[in-house]
Amino acid sequence: AEMVNQRPLFPGDSEIDELFKIFRTLGTPNEDTWPGVTSLPDFKSSFPKWSPKDLSTIVPNLDPAGIDLLSKMLCLDPSKRITARGALEHEYFKDIGFVP
Repeated sequence: AEMVNQRPLFPGDSEIDELFKIFRTLGTPNEDTWPGVTSLPDFKSSFPKWSPKDLSTIVPNLDPAGIDLLSKMLCLDPSKRITARGALEHEYFKDIGFVP
């Protein structure tokens, strides 16, 4: 996404600014989207509650396969996030001719 847009995806000025930029785009995690997140030591129930945005509005020059891969790479719940191998095997890279 940063290569396509030629700028940082979440350009934060501080840790909390960075985190809130991520939440504004991907949505604030909750127990439905990331089971166990509210038990993490730095999670605050007072975090603002943002809904996820459509990534195609954030990276409009990325094709649908790229948007699908990006959404899987940016999944906040690590247990649901795509693996490196899964990313390399994703449809987005099918025309490169790389076989892991």
